[in-house]
Amino acid sequence: MAPVERTRAPHQRASWRPTTRGWATREWTPRGRPPRRWATGVRRLTARVGVTGRTDAGVCLVYLALAAWIGHGLWPDPATRALAHNVADQTLIEWFLAHGVLFWTGEFDLLTGRLNSPDGVNLMSNASHILHGILMAPVTVLFGASVSFALLVPLNLAATATGWYLLFARGLRRDRVAAMVGGLVAGFAPGMISQSNSHLHMSAQWLVPPIVWCVIRLAHARTSRTALAASLGLAALVCAQVFLGEEVLYLTALTLLLFSLAYAAARPWWARQMAPTVLSGLTLAAAVSTLVLLYPLWMQLAGPRHVPNAPFAAKYFYADVLSYLVYSPLSIAGSAEAGRLASGPAELNAYLGVPLIVLLVALVVWRRRTPSVVAAAVAMVVLAYLSLGVTVTVNGEPTGFPSLYRLIAGIPVIEAALPTRYALALIPLIAVVLVDAVHAARAGTADALREAMRTRGPVRVNRWAPEAVPLAVAAALLPLFPVPLPATDRAPVPAFITTGAWRKCVPEGGVLVPVPLPTPYEPDPMRWAAAANAAFGLPEGFFIANYGRDGRASVGTWKRPTSALLADVAVTGQVPVITDEMREQARADLEFWRADCVALAPVPNAAALRSTLEQLLGPGTPIVDTWTWRVTR
Repeated sequence: MAPVERTRAPHQRASWRPTTRGWATREWTPRGRPPRRWATGVRRLTARVGVTGRTDAGVCLVYLALAAWIGHGLWPDPATRALAHNVADQTLIEWFLAHGVLFWTGEFDLLTGRLNSPDGVNLMSNASHILHGILMAPVTVLFGASVSFALLVPLNLAATATGWYLLFARGLRRDRVAAMVGGLVAGFAPGMISQSNSHLHMSAQWLVPPIVWCVIRLAHARTSRTALAASLGLAALVCAQVFLGEEVLYLTALTLLLFSLAYAAARPWWARQMAPTVLSGLTLAAAVSTLVLLYPLWMQLAGPRHVPNAPFAAKYFYADVLSYLVYSPLSIAGSAEAGRLASGPAELNAYLGVPLIVLLVALVVWRRRTPSVVAAAVAMVVLAYLSLGVTVTVNGEPTGFPSLYRLIAGIPVIEAALPTRYALALIPLIAVVLVDAVHAARAGTADALREAMRTRGPVRVNRWAPEAVPLAVAAALLPLFPVPLPATDRAPVPAFITTGAWRKCVPEGGVLVPVPLPTPYEPDPMRWAAAANAAFGLPEGFFIANYGRDGRASVGTWKRPTSALLADVAVTGQVPVITDEMREQARADLEFWRADCVALAPVPNAAALRSTLEQLLGPGTPIVDTWTWRVTR
């Protein structure tokens, strides 16, 4: 008898049973509630992603959770919290993030008048976080620049780690465990944690893995179409990195150059075959990116308010040799005493520890037949030597040993890269060595055989490697595990700004003079403009410009007489005797600044400042929590 066909209800499941004809028939049995649509969608999505995709997603979430824990000191109220080791730079970055909102309103310019009015500031001569500001503009508009900053601190770390993990795991097809180790090292090394103290242009290295991948694709391109795509992709990434952080781009280019030269020396026959494609592709990428960046580069090198030299002396920013052998104060095994070997808490760039250095030497010896490991080792030695600076120093004492950095110290533009930051370029190279070792150890005999066939060397199978190498790597990296970044409280922005009441005193695009005026050491009033998304300009402030002798680089500008007078009152609390000459000077300074309004919020010695301003400008008008003086011109 033929089986009876049955229709399936949405909440039933199918079961199969044999028939007399050898065929299978469906019988539908109830299984409870009908499945939810969202659950079915999730199952289909996870099935499509696959096991490796779910593994990759899980690893990336681990990176994000670790990064969030490191930067959690800025929460739950980023507006009144700051990174304790670098409050001034955080204020500056928040202003840059707020200025990025102007990109979407059509008021953005590389020479902005919203700071240092009326002269303005050349953004290309500053680490101005242009791409950060543009990308984070929706968050800045909705929640404020302080929230954007608090998000970028962990996102930079997590995105950098994720980029390197995906490059190792998917791009280079390395073992997932090895790739995870590489991502942890590249994203959370002591130097990366240290630079997260308000040097977000240095910790934002998430475009570096795609740049490296484009170079790799170019080297392995078999068709002109692939080479063209890799070249244009590289050009686009270079352009983006210029607006994210030029110093990182320079360090990446130098590291790739050193690595490529050493790799070519290890595989000369391969290098000769690849050289025409690689050189032509790099030339095309350089030409396209230069054409796109022509105006920004002109602004940086010859535009208004550009600086002809580095604002920070290289001789003060070096890596002490001993700093490579100890642990960072921002690592679980570190101590505050070790911080004295660096130029500041935001420049703890070396600090690898003896166990990791010994392990790296052992792994390089073990994998010496692998060209990528040899190339990474050669590049690491050169970069570490460069990081020692103008004078090689051990435990704070100059040794007189010849310095490699002196060979490039006088080259324009390149001199702007601080010597100690060459140690940051070691981090991805360390990751390359560790990933190769862990991958080789876990791959086993088959991988060892393939490696021997490729290098034409003997087959070397180490039975202890699958267990010993990952354990040794874990033991060397565990003391480097980061601790959360120290944070501190700061005063809230006046309600005069946060409520929008400032519009009663200064128009959009006008100039507000906060009292006292912002300086590189006390830039807090710049938070006023940041809270208003740079809707008004400020005189003076914290920035890099050419106010030094003979147009040399300076941090900030010189004070006008009225600014200096108010700064003195803010410090001493003493009201000076105001003369007609001082009143005339105040009017001249306000006219120079193109000021629309002078504002005094609750600050230390506010009573003395108010008395001084009333003698200079007449009676003030209170608006919310701030005294104001409108300027008529």
